[in-house]
Amino acid sequence: MRHENSAADLDAAMQIAIGAAESARGFTSPNPAVGAVVLDAAGRIAGVGMTQPPGGPHAEVVALREAGDAARGGTAVVTLEPCNHHGRTGPCSQALLDAGVVAVHYAVGDPNPEAAGGAETLVSAGVDVTSGLRAQDVERGPLRAWLHRQRTGRPHVTWKYAATLDGRSAAADGTSQWITGPEARERVHADRAKLDAIVVGTGTVLADDPRLTARMPDGSLAAHQPVRVVVGLGDIPADARVLDDSAPTLLLRTHDVDEVLAALAEYTDVLLEGGPRLAGAFLAAGRVDRIQAYLAPLVLGAGPSAVAEAGVHTIDGALRFRHESVETIGPDLLLSLVPAVSENPDSP
Repeated sequence: MRHENSAADLDAAMQIAIGAAESARGFTSPNPAVGAVVLDAAGRIAGVGMTQPPGGPHAEVVALREAGDAARGGTAVVTLEPCNHHGRTGPCSQALLDAGVVAVHYAVGDPNPEAAGGAETLVSAGVDVTSGLRAQDVERGPLRAWLHRQRTGRPHVTWKYAATLDGRSAAADGTSQWITGPEARERVHADRAKLDAIVVGTGTVLADDPRLTARMPDGSLAAHQPVRVVVGLGDIPADARVLDDSAPTLLLRTHDVDEVLAALAEYTDVLLEGGPRLAGAFLAAGRVDRIQAYLAPLVLGAGPSAVAEAGVHTIDGALRFRHESVETIGPDLLLSLVPAVSENPDSP
């Protein structure tokens, strides 16, 4: 007799699936980072999977392979609606049917018309299907950037900056290392390892000579390195560290924000780490989809601010954001914010 999974059982399984999806971030683009858990007929975890790099199996297939025969009569818990298209790996909906899964619970429907329809296929075959389980956690977590790209056709842009309590990104003498503590810097590197590209301006390269790599706490390079993108009309030195062989680098000779994003069309998750002028340009163009603001408990009283001209001249014209979360990281605060006005999915 099949075990009826409780709401708590399914919630716990989805949390594991979300964790698996997070572990896949950075390795799956342009495909979504998906996590899946298979429970056997008795409600025990039989398999856990995550999306493999492009051309590899999807999360459901990985979890089903781990579960083996234990999947028959069991339940699948997935962060994204199982796909229904015949790509390089075949439809996950059919893989679930072939494995004998009798129930599927997923968080978010697939907005991609080429892949959607898996839920309908499963229901037609008699599988018990529900959606919406921890949907907000998935939409704000591992699928945030991918869903944005599906809905807008543009890469998702997160502007990350560090500043003092009085909004300074550097001291009056130009020094900025280090405003934040080591814990915050370690977090930045962990986040970089999940991204497709990091964007800076030529001014940042000339001023700071950054490597823009994702590094482990011991200083070694992370397994995944985002593409380094340098924007601007000026030249950078041939020996700039951003040109070394630790990660690919793309030089874009433009100041136009939409030209930059068009050049990055193949990428999903982009981090903006440029200086105040580049940040201002992206903000003025309405192309900042999320902000990660690291605030250090320091006051400098003078020095450059984190953002320059952003096309705002009155309080009424201010660009408004709302908090999603506030974290304490060592001595610093990390504020995560999104635009206060809902994104128009049909905007170009």
